Amino acid sequence: MKRIRWFQFFAAAVLLSSARLAVAESPESLLAEGKADAAIAALTQRIAASPNDAEAQTLLCRAYYSIQDWDHSIAAGEKAVQLAPNKSNYHLWLGRAYGEKADSSSFFTAAGLARKVRTSFERAVELDGSNVAARSDLAEFYSEAPGIVGGGVDKARAQADALMKIAPAKAHWVLGRLAEKNKDNTTAEREYQAALDARHADADGWLDMVIFYRKAGRMNDLDNAIKKLGAAPLSSPEVLMDAAANLLRANHSLPQAAELLKRYLSGKTVEDGPAFKAHSLLGQVYEKQGDQKAAAAEFRAALALASGFRPAREGLKRTGG
Repeated sequence: MKRIRWFQFFAAAVLLSSARLAVAESPESLLAEGKADAAIAALTQRIAASPNDAEAQTLLCRAYYSIQDWDHSIAAGEKAVQLAPNKSNYHLWLGRAYGEKADSSSFFTAAGLARKVRTSFERAVELDGSNVAARSDLAEFYSEAPGIVGGGVDKARAQADALMKIAPAKAHWVLGRLAEKNKDNTTAEREYQAALDARHADADGWLDMVIFYRKAGRMNDLDNAIKKLGAAPLSSPEVLMDAAANLLRANHSLPQAAELLKRYLSGKTVEDGPAFKAHSLLGQVYEKQGDQKAAAAEFRAALALASGFRPAREGLKRTGG
């Protein structure tokens, strides 16, 4: 009897361990861990077994989006909305994929894609008016796109008005972007400060200030905002990576950028800040600092997670890794 009980206990433990492993290696977990290759492989297998799995298709759209493979991202996104046309977030991700593809296309191709971006974002908002990401992406589209493809400042302001009721911080962010576009930096800074206040001075709010100061060339204010961001409550871990990316773009305070990236990678990573992208950014920081060996190691770390990530491939080629 004792042997049977021990065998049953052992079998139950194995099953429990296997279940935990399965959960840990779900496509969602793989995306959060920045394991793009593994996520794409798992999702491709899942879709082969169940071609009408709309959730798998939108996850595949997001996985390809993360590695900047816009064509495959669009194909999966279109399949997702075809299978489940009433899912707001499916239209949102498809619109994002169209937008990135448009940014790297010729003028005429981009114009056609821009219309698809608008249609996708508008449909996402129509399906769920409380979808803050969809409303803010639509507002950004309206503010940046020319009227010929459906852009317009008044339309962007209308989205800001709607956001003010459900996400005031994001509404102020939209108004700040509109003011910047109008070259009114005084109003823009006031709106970003209002967004920061609405967020109770968390790291996300300070990131808006970081981006504004970088674009305005106010390096002393940028340094102060980075310091505040590093000490602020962190609801979105990827903010650390985004802050480092802004320092890298400004070629400013590179040691601080490296510290932010290492801090991010040492903790819990998320889909919005893929680990492979953080490694690639850290590689670029080391490269700018003249440490080719460390840079190549980071680019290899990125490619181990996402072999198709072009910035890391190009970085490794530059550093002779």
